[in-house]
Amino acid sequence: MAKLDPFFKLMVDTGASDLHLSVGNPPLIRLHGDLQRIKYKNLNEDELREMLYEIAPEEIIKRFEEEGEVDFGLELPGLARFRVNYYKERRGIAAAFRIIPTKVKTVEELGLPQILNKLALLPKGLILVTGPTGSGKSTTLAAVIDYANRMRYDHIITIEDPIEFVHESKNCLVNQRELGTHTKSFANALRAALREDPDIILVGEMRDRETIALAIEATLTGHVVFSTLHTISAAQTINRIIDVFPADEQAQIRTTLSEAIRAVISQTMFKRVDRPGRIVATEILIATPAVRNLIREGKIHQIPSMIQTGKKYGMMSLDDVIMDYLNRNIISPEEAFIKAIDKTRFINFVQNKEAIDFTELPG
Repeated sequence: MAKLDPFFKLMVDTGASDLHLSVGNPPLIRLHGDLQRIKYKNLNEDELREMLYEIAPEEIIKRFEEEGEVDFGLELPGLARFRVNYYKERRGIAAAFRIIPTKVKTVEELGLPQILNKLALLPKGLILVTGPTGSGKSTTLAAVIDYANRMRYDHIITIEDPIEFVHESKNCLVNQRELGTHTKSFANALRAALREDPDIILVGEMRDRETIALAIEATLTGHVVFSTLHTISAAQTINRIIDVFPADEQAQIRTTLSEAIRAVISQTMFKRVDRPGRIVATEILIATPAVRNLIREGKIHQIPSMIQTGKKYGMMSLDDVIMDYLNRNIISPEEAFIKAIDKTRFINFVQNKEAIDFTELPG
């Protein structure tokens, strides 16, 4: 048994999402969004290095020593999978482990809108799941891909860094590729995927202009492409994609994106106050002809209004979902204010102004 195994088991038993290890500190777990120290001694450099190197393949250790940080996936049969990052900081070596459940939950089990299952059946187009780190983007995408895997008879290729949820082939053929192990970059793998007869392509993250351009191109040649971005709203997502390109290319990319985009799902995680646990709030933009026209004409600022009037198409506003949770006493007014888009809707609910970011307060 590896020396870190008891900490991994503790994560599973308590429902913790993350484990943090660093020199000069005891191990910490993130439980319901908060870091908590484990009753254990402070780790020293040699002890922690021995723990981390015990569970990592030689090629991962080599990359870590050369580059100072490395990502990889770790699977403990019968327990869980983990997304792992080793890095160096001023006191020495450190690591972060994010637990990935072995069972892929369905859209229904996650409490997500049913329209996500419909998106899994689209014949082509770009579907983005966005949100800050730790907002459940990978979990949502896994649920959608699993639904496609069960309901379609197609070829699914995933390109991830690292592979998180493992998808066994059901009605679909599923091939999963990992950066650093099976390919050098998202762009290389995406370019190659177009020659591998895919129907659905999952790109773990659209990190650069080349990857974004290739993802959009893939949708225009008849593929479904799922990916993620670190943005907090549908409108911000569209702007982020366009702003990646030089000014003289933005008119063209607006037109191309308007043809490719099918939906943007933006989600944010909240700590529950009614019981232990967390809950996700979701904004959904469906690319109707009217929405595509706004993108083409550069009127992105009108997208929030389009979401408000597009409920019959399955659209929903993040702020409306947050307000619903607040009215049902599921989340705190302070967190609702902090994570809302239009903060003026929530400021009167906040009793303790000291508990929120004072820079967000209206003058």
